[in-house]
Amino acid sequence: MKKLLIALVALLPSLAMASSEHLHLEKANIDLHDKASLQRGVDLFQHYCSGCHSTQYQRYERVATDLGISFDDMRKNYMFTDVKIGELMQNAIPKKDAAKWFGTTPPDLTLVARARGEDWVYSYLKGFYQDPSRPFGVNNKVFPSVGMPHVLQELQGLPVEQEDGTTVATGGKLNAEEYDQAVRDITGFLAYSAEPVKLERQALGWWVLGFLFVFFIIAYLLKKEYWKDVH
Repeated sequence: MKKLLIALVALLPSLAMASSEHLHLEKANIDLHDKASLQRGVDLFQHYCSGCHSTQYQRYERVATDLGISFDDMRKNYMFTDVKIGELMQNAIPKKDAAKWFGTTPPDLTLVARARGEDWVYSYLKGFYQDPSRPFGVNNKVFPSVGMPHVLQELQGLPVEQEDGTTVATGGKLNAEEYDQAVRDITGFLAYSAEPVKLERQALGWWVLGFLFVFFIIAYLLKKEYWKDVH
């Protein structure tokens, strides 16, 4: 039994990879150095997503500091309740009401980009299409039978799936290219939220590798100096 459990656990990454490949996820191509994109992302997330979803492991103050947003702008444009700048970014919807309206409580999205991957988030947000059989009139290619409405429909328009599997949307505020960028901006913000220190960690990693390289040369020369008399 123990060996079986170990084998199943070992297979999970492979199964997840196979599932992702089967979905043909689109590449998000997120650039965490692009602060303008991240600023647009937090703006879109707060106005279209935060009514139901929270990023409760992030603080308004930290996001403002990291993304170059002044505290006054954060309070004015991104904080819709009387919370303080140092508080966590939680939504105001009661969990019981959310579960009643949507069938389940909308999940916190702080770590979604790390748990499912940036490409999954990007493809999911682009994957909505018209489906009259669903409670909100839409379905999703990446997450079939999803219980979430298409909250970005105002921007994309009404997405209709064609016979060849492609999706065509009309009537939105944004054209297809602009909508793709908006989705990429939201995905970028969620990727940042999942690991705010990622850029710092990567930069530190190069310093560590550089130190190890220099230390290796010194250690090698020292080894040669000690061992020259042995031979």
